[in-house]
Amino acid sequence: MQEEIRSEWLTYKQAQVLTSLGRTTLWRLVSSGEIEAARAGRAVRISRSSLTAYMKRSAEESRSS
Repeated sequence: MQEEIRSEWLTYKQAQVLTSLGRTTLWRLVSSGEIEAARAGRAVRISRSSLTAYMKRSAEESRSS
C-alpha cells in the first residue's frame, strides 16, 4: 500500500491536480505574488498553504458577489 505524500511545496503539476487550475493561471498567480512560490534554479515550488488560502479567498469572494 502506497502512502500519500503531503508535501508543503508543490510542483505546478501537483498544484494543477489539487486545484483544477491551469498552468497559465497558476503562473500568473505566482508572478503577481497572489500565491507564494520558491525558486531553486529553474524549479518552482508552490506553497500548499498559500494556494489553499487563495482558493478559500476566491470562494468567499464568489459567494459575496
